[in-house]
Amino acid sequence: MFKALRRLSFVALALLLPIAAAHADDDTPQQRAQNAVRVLNEIEQAPDKSIPTDLLRDARAIAVIPDVLKVGFVFGGRRGEGLISVKNSDGTWSNPSFISFGGGSVGFQIGVSKTDVILVFRTQRGVDSIVNGKFTLGADASAAAGPVGRTASAATDQQLKAEIYSYSRARGLFAGVALDGSVIKMDNDANAQVYGPGITPRRIFEGGVSNVPAAVVRFRDTLEEYTAR
Repeated sequence: MFKALRRLSFVALALLLPIAAAHADDDTPQQRAQNAVRVLNEIEQAPDKSIPTDLLRDARAIAVIPDVLKVGFVFGGRRGEGLISVKNSDGTWSNPSFISFGGGSVGFQIGVSKTDVILVFRTQRGVDSIVNGKFTLGADASAAAGPVGRTASAATDQQLKAEIYSYSRARGLFAGVALDGSVIKMDNDANAQVYGPGITPRRIFEGGVSNVPAAVVRFRDTLEEYTAR
């Protein structure tokens, strides 16, 4: 019985995830950047429900993945596309690289939903791992559900040891969430559309690009705004 249900769930996911992927791919890189700015603004302007200011200020990198599609039929999968910027040595933020985000889950779940995901990288090790092109939460760096509020004083000792804080927002609710096993990959196709062919994420992060679209610059500027407080 369980094996049959598992096979059925995989068939359902095989049918639904490509549909979800097609919807995600309808967005241009500039639209993804606009959506990421929208998510940052909506979350940071929510009273007492934002990411703690001191965590944002001390972050080494921040990734925003709007509208992550989660599809489930007992076994689930998620997929989304967003942006990540890293902090420069002078405290400013780099131009963002485009990324894809995905993973699976197990448990009783049926249906399709959308969530916004934010990842706050606290160590250089996590940044170095993702620059190499592929990164798995919980494997390449420890991850934990992040604290919510104006300060991080409510964080547990276990959380404070984590290298990455993860957050999600669904149906208006914003909270820390465990996302171990989720994979982040550099979206080379989107980077090529925005920055030109052959441009590596490292070159993007190190400032070796020009003629950056206004929507992409706005993502970087929004990070500057919320981490300069």
